[in-house]
Amino acid sequence: MTKHADASQVDVVLGGTASLLCLEIRDDGRGGADESRGSGLAGIRRRAEAFDGTLTLTSPHGGPTVLRVELPCGS
Repeated sequence: MTKHADASQVDVVLGGTASLLCLEIRDDGRGGADESRGSGLAGIRRRAEAFDGTLTLTSPHGGPTVLRVELPCGS
């Protein structure tokens, strides 16, 4: 995320429950991330959805950008 965001800090949080794995990545960059412009974000979404997961992207202009992936786990 720092490659394009001009971010000075990135936080990565991994957590969840026995039935849900959650990954959240947040940066303090300039925002404006848009997966419809051909970025790798669309590929991350496809991979998450292949495992019945979700991707949520929040990236208003001016920042911050928050990417959250949730993947079900367990039986």
